[in-house]
Amino acid sequence: MVAVFSLAIALPKLKVVAEAEFDAFPSFLPKDVNRIKDPFARTLATRIQRLPVKFSENPIMSSCVKPLIQNKANPVVLLHGFDSSCLEWRYTYPLLEEAGLETWAIDILGWGFSDLEKLPSCNVVSKREHFYQFWKSYIKKAMILVGPSLGSAVAIDFAINHPEAVEKLVLIDASVYAEGTGNLATLPRSVAYAGVYLLKSIPLRLYANYLSFTNISFSNALDWTNVGRLHCLLPWWEDAAVDFMTSGGYNVASQIKMVKQKTLIIWGENDRIISNKLAVQLHCELPDAIIRQIPECGHIPHVERPDSVAKLIVEFVETGTKAVNQRAPSL
Repeated sequence: MVAVFSLAIALPKLKVVAEAEFDAFPSFLPKDVNRIKDPFARTLATRIQRLPVKFSENPIMSSCVKPLIQNKANPVVLLHGFDSSCLEWRYTYPLLEEAGLETWAIDILGWGFSDLEKLPSCNVVSKREHFYQFWKSYIKKAMILVGPSLGSAVAIDFAINHPEAVEKLVLIDASVYAEGTGNLATLPRSVAYAGVYLLKSIPLRLYANYLSFTNISFSNALDWTNVGRLHCLLPWWEDAAVDFMTSGGYNVASQIKMVKQKTLIIWGENDRIISNKLAVQLHCELPDAIIRQIPECGHIPHVERPDSVAKLIVEFVETGTKAVNQRAPSL
């Protein structure tokens, strides 16, 4: 399989992204952003901004990528996976915008690039409430809410608690059957901090990249590691990560059958992190869902096969749920 980075550069659709200026990074990003070589990550990083979100006693300057296109149609809102950021969407975001969709990429509280100097609680309830306040302040329309990996649990939790805010769901290689953070929630804080320190280490993140993708060169794996851990270099990241870990995390398995929204399930057929057998189980448990599997693709299809993911999302937004399941076309 041709490496996704080479494929993405070759796509005429992304030409506008590759031509963007690379020297206008927001001042709040860690300086290591300058080490990133991926032109699409660099371009999306220049568009990250912080918006004030009313939360608890103090507003939080909350990081996101705002749409260039705003219209009357319901927007697509992109979440990210566990301990990640909106930079996950560096390849797929511009394709969705080019298709004419109002598209937001939101950093979940405790991850990404929001200003958490006055650290709030980063448990599930806080993440949900912060996202709701963001939606209430800026998005204001029912969303097509997209959640990859653990972001699927975030999306399900949000859709059940705020159904008025979600028109449809898109769940990508969904991590929705884990029982929260498990035994990690009971660790002494000193041990939890040691674990979190390991979580941001380059060797562990590099290994995770090799597990996540079906075919990745060492140079791309290293660069994508720098993209994936950039938010970990913010001074409050460790405290926020420990707070989430010790809070118990997401446990939404019992809520899946309560989801009322039409749902598109996307899954990489070669996912080595979460078996595609769980995709079938999820499809059976959701009341109104279709499933699309992407061949020759691992755990993060929106990075590895952005063209297929964008096409599936656009079709789902435009035509709604279809009764017949099918495979995404191979490219």
